Formats: sequence, structure tokens, C-alpha cells
Amino acid sequence: MVNETKGESIRLRPGAVTWHEADGEVIALDLRSSEYLGVNPAGAALWQRLAEGATEDDLVEVLTETYGIDPGRARTDVRAFLQEARTRGLLEE
Repeated sequence: MVNETKGESIRLRPGAVTWHEADGEVIALDLRSSEYLGVNPAGAALWQRLAEGATEDDLVEVLTETYGIDPGRARTDVRAFLQEARTRGLLEE
């Protein structure tokens, strides 16, 4: 279930993943499954904000300001990104 509370801070779960940013992309290792994850440049921007802690609105703003994405589309993309990260157990909320 997607968390609809846009003002709630979301961050990467400590100890769940290790990651490295290179050339605008993120390579991450899920420490529980030993599965590598690749994240494109837009996802990398979201990932970096999640490392610090961010709200859903913060993440939408990253996509709209950095990539010029329509706010409605950006919110849909952010929610899909967050849902995938939740499913993998990578987020702390």
C-alpha cells in the first residue's frame, strides 16, 4: 500500500542497502538479498534525497525542477519508485 502522507519523512533503511553514485547513476546492493540494483539518473536524484531523508513532495520537486517533468507525472513516478523500494524493504518511514 502506498503511503499517502506526503509530509512524512522517508529515508533509506540503515543497514538494508549500500550504494555508490557514479556518472549520474546509482549502483546499489541489497544487503539482505545480495541483489544489485541499478538506478537511472532520475532515480539516482531521488535515491540521494532518500539517503538524507525527504518527503514525497520533496521528491516530486526534484523531478519537476531537475527534469522538467509535469507535477502529476512526477508524483506518479515518485510513488512507483517508493513502492518498489518499500516492497524491497529499503525504506524507513
